[in-house]
Amino acid sequence: MTGDLETRTLLDELRSFDKGGLYDLGHPLLNRIAESFVKAAGIGAIQAVSREAYFTAVESTGLDSGNVVPSEVSGAKKHRFSDLRGESNRKSLEAMVKGTGKESLQWGLAAGMYSGLTYGLKEARGAHDWKNSAVAGAITGAALALTSDDSSREQIIQCAITGAAISTAANLLSGIF
Repeated sequence: MTGDLETRTLLDELRSFDKGGLYDLGHPLLNRIAESFVKAAGIGAIQAVSREAYFTAVESTGLDSGNVVPSEVSGAKKHRFSDLRGESNRKSLEAMVKGTGKESLQWGLAAGMYSGLTYGLKEARGAHDWKNSAVAGAITGAALALTSDDSSREQIIQCAITGAAISTAANLLSGIF
């Protein structure tokens, strides 16, 4: 058996996570929430850093002034890390880490909450259907809206409706594809 462990590759190790999961916290609900949170937080961090790298590259090449970038992309949400252009590289790095951490937390919160809610509703109702998805999506959407800096009542309601709609559509379309 020892020889078998020595010949395992990194790919084999990564595949084993799909079978047993990343964590064993003693309950399937906790395991599911933790795994969803960690995976989505990693995706959120990659998305935040790559978005900032893209806009930095566009600005440094001057493509932004030639209207090559669509206005909806180059608009007010261009730099979510507002302090990125700090007085020094250290301040810029601190702003990048802070912004990436916040965005990772938001992504992880959304995924963990949604995953936990769908699991809990399935256990409570005994079925996994579009109703569970709608409720979980609405609650997750509202919670995600509350993490923004300027959340209004309308924004919270809109995010709840959007979360419910996307989640329900994904549930209904999962049987088709």
